[in-house]
Amino acid sequence: MNTQRTRYLIAYDICDPKRLYRVHKKVESYAIGGQKSFYECWLTAHELAKFRVEITALMECFEDRLFIFQLHNDTEPMLFGKAHLQSTQPFLLV
Repeated sequence: MNTQRTRYLIAYDICDPKRLYRVHKKVESYAIGGQKSFYECWLTAHELAKFRVEITALMECFEDRLFIFQLHNDTEPMLFGKAHLQSTQPFLLV
C-alpha cells in the first residue's frame, strides 16, 4: 500500500444544517487545520478514496457542493496576519 501523503484543500457549501454538521465533522476528522468550510488535509491515495466514499454518502448531490483541490507538496503557502503553518509532525498524547 502506498503511504505517500499529498496535500489537499477541501472546501464545501452544504445547504442543510444537519448535513452541514455531518460533513463538517467528517472533513474535520481528516484535516490538519482549517477554518469554517476550508480545510487542509494530508491524505494517502487510500485515505482520499475512503474520504470520497464517506463524504458522498453524507451529501445531497443536487443541493450541496464540495471541492477537493490537490496542492503541490513542495509549495509553501503565503501567510498573512495571524496565519501560521499547521504542524505535520507526529505527536503523542499521554
